[in-house]
Amino acid sequence: MSKKKVVIGMSGGVDSSVAAWMLKEQGYEVIGLFMKNWEDDDDSEFCSSRQDWIDAASVADVIGVDIEAVNFAAEYKDRVFAEFLREYQAGRTPNPDVLCNAEIKFKAFLDHAMHLGADLIATGHYARVRQAGERFELLKAVDASKDQSYFLHRLNQAQLSKTLFPLGEIPKTEVRQIAAKLALPNAQKKDSTGICFIGERPFREFLNRYLSYQPGPMKTADGKTVGEHVGLSFYTLGQRKGIGIGGVKSYQNADGSSDAWYVARKDIASNTLYVVQGHDHPWLLSSALTADQASWIAGAAPAPRALAAKTRYRQADVACALTPDGAGDFALRFTDAQWAVTPGQSAVLYDGDVCLGGGIIAASTGLA
Repeated sequence: MSKKKVVIGMSGGVDSSVAAWMLKEQGYEVIGLFMKNWEDDDDSEFCSSRQDWIDAASVADVIGVDIEAVNFAAEYKDRVFAEFLREYQAGRTPNPDVLCNAEIKFKAFLDHAMHLGADLIATGHYARVRQAGERFELLKAVDASKDQSYFLHRLNQAQLSKTLFPLGEIPKTEVRQIAAKLALPNAQKKDSTGICFIGERPFREFLNRYLSYQPGPMKTADGKTVGEHVGLSFYTLGQRKGIGIGGVKSYQNADGSSDAWYVARKDIASNTLYVVQGHDHPWLLSSALTADQASWIAGAAPAPRALAAKTRYRQADVACALTPDGAGDFALRFTDAQWAVTPGQSAVLYDGDVCLGGGIIAASTGLA
């Protein structure tokens, strides 16, 4: 019987490299695919794609798999980056990794892999797929500290049925150990923390090139002007650093100290940024949210019930009640108020370890 052919996305990082080796060990015919998704400033100091390709090709050589490079820059620009900029221009804070997974890794990449005759695709994500009868479920990774199911919540049944996540069952520490034992050339390479496929770069300077922006007033909750913002797109709710009003001490504590300032609201119509003092200011807390662009892994919304949600990556699951509206939107009400619920980010629903899907946060209901 011929081996099943798996095409795995190899980024040049240690995770996808070890995942490729694991698949080969499991008896699959493995082909590596390096995706180039950005070429606007390839020669800049921040763009590491050339080095990443060298690393991916070197690893493929060591573990004995073929690898090819494919350029998805046009698809990335049309499907991910244009939406990314639209969201920022509208004052929201999008999550490019969610969009990139849905539009590039599990659409353009999956299509390309199928053209190569693949039976399955694989990535180095920390997540798991489980078949339950006719359905496929997306599960959290065993290593809770690395779980990436949040970024994968828009995958559908057709995509999950063709996907393997070799790292889902093992901890990150073991991945590093395997890479060292195999003497992979990237065994010590730092994990990437940049924007999905754009790399690590000064973010405000990068957005500056693409967005039109208008400075405007920065006000406190009681309407006092305390400064000027450089453009609403450059701030996110809950942001503390880089606001630029460190010297203003409107509200002093009894001991003369002053609480930190946080971005609390954006008023697009008046181009006003509202800032508040203190981490637990009521303007930073939300009891409920509404979300649109709902995407459910099972193909339909879960029945309204008590579930758990994340409104940002690396957040602990929080208890909530789900109310779908039947038109692709839903509402969540939280048992405990949530901090800095941010329009544009994803609200992702869980039933224990099972990721059910989610949507894009449209608005939140505050305590004040």
